[in-house]
Amino acid sequence: MKILYLLFAVFLLIFQATSGSADPLFADTVECRSQGNFCRAGACPPTFTASGSCHGGLLKCCSK
Repeated sequence: MKILYLLFAVFLLIFQATSGSADPLFADTVECRSQGNFCRAGACPPTFTASGSCHGGLLKCCSK
């Protein structure tokens, strides 16, 4: 049973996210989010309009 605690600790260290690992890599994504908008795959919600692209053109930048 003691090995389970050690195994749990090892998994916790392996799958721990590092700070800054979720930073956007694309310039269009940074520009979209800096304007207070968000990126979405597919159509924007009904009260939002597509104002650009994100992730190198794969997603839409939705704005109010």
